[in-house]
Amino acid sequence: MSCHWGYAVAQNGHKRAEFYTPGVLSCQRHRGVDVAVNHMGVVEPGVGEAIVFSALHVFPSPDVRGKADPEERVRMLDCICTNETHFFREPAAFECLRSRVFPEWIAAADAGKRGKTIRVWSAACSTGEEAYSLAMTLLTYFPASAGWKIDVFGTDLSTKVLARAATGIWPVEKISGVPVEYQRKFLLKGFGPEKGKIKAVEELRNVVRFQRLNLTQEPYAVTGPFDLIFCRNVLIYFQWETKIKVVDRLGKYLTPNGYLFLGHAESLHSVADKLQFVAPKVFPSPKGPMARGGALCILQRRNTVVAVE
Repeated sequence: MSCHWGYAVAQNGHKRAEFYTPGVLSCQRHRGVDVAVNHMGVVEPGVGEAIVFSALHVFPSPDVRGKADPEERVRMLDCICTNETHFFREPAAFECLRSRVFPEWIAAADAGKRGKTIRVWSAACSTGEEAYSLAMTLLTYFPASAGWKIDVFGTDLSTKVLARAATGIWPVEKISGVPVEYQRKFLLKGFGPEKGKIKAVEELRNVVRFQRLNLTQEPYAVTGPFDLIFCRNVLIYFQWETKIKVVDRLGKYLTPNGYLFLGHAESLHSVADKLQFVAPKVFPSPKGPMARGGALCILQRRNTVVAVE
């Protein structure tokens, strides 16, 4: 362990900016970034100039747009992708896991109806806060000492955010959403040259892995099945037809009775013929200073066909 890391204590804050360029539309067509018009262009601060440069460089004129080096397009996608996220976002989802899903898994394992390996996919994971939040929660409720094995898989379109996620290091301001007991157990606070940062402990980093994946392009380079898939706050950026296709694809990667958690604004009633609705409903807020309720869209597999690639 680095001598510049110690156990963590918390703070908070973030900003974002908006920018739009016609080049984004060409990038959308060629790389599958199917962003709805009313959500176009929400990007991280300071990337406006990078987008202008990329748009002019990659898409210099209408007749040659889309013919540039694929690596250039990846760099542009890194600029235009929305990367807003934080630890334990929408706490109602994690309360549902603790109150409903986890007891089901434990009871099934005790009855010999399932094994003790839990596989989770955090789709559109950005800089990894969701994936690590899931890993912290799972390691707490399903410890290795009791024979459980945890595997958390995070994917995103942006290579830039995945590189950051893989380090398991974030600004210390990010820590505010993490329950205190998890801060003490799973996060280190930097000092000296690492001051102002937090880092996931080795136990946490060992159960999380990351890979680039575009949800709008098949086939998915993913090995299923998964007991749980989180795909939150990304479908709102897709056209309706694309939303349905993505949800259908994700559903095929669930175990029988596996769960798909969508964001609070992403209810998709037209997929109910393949996935049954556990929610939307409003779950009671857990008690505590960071508690708040939230409307969830939670789906569960109806059939037993599982995609294994």
